Amino acid sequence: MAARKSKTRCCVETTVNVAGVSDGELLARLAKALAHPARVTIVRMLIERASCVCGEIVGELPLAQSTVSQHLKILKQSGLVQGDIDGPKVCYCINKKMLKLLQTLVSGLK
Repeated sequence: MAARKSKTRCCVETTVNVAGVSDGELLARLAKALAHPARVTIVRMLIERASCVCGEIVGELPLAQSTVSQHLKILKQSGLVQGDIDGPKVCYCINKKMLKLLQTLVSGLK
């Protein structure tokens, strides 16, 4: 039961403070977070899942656990990905608000 509560908390969208950050700077930060194929794969994986993902990320990528953790850290710092501690694991999910903001910023590049 405790694991379910933790997973629910993870997928509750959190607010990332972007006050005072220009659209250009924010887009650059998000683009930098996505500037590695492994991170793009992780984001796509999280978008496809309806719930939080814990250990499966490492099993889906041909990378060492420490490398995957570093990529997740970068994505989490950008605000695109959220994480919640569930016992010995950290469960991750996409931050839908930040994803929508990224989509808006990219579509504004016309």
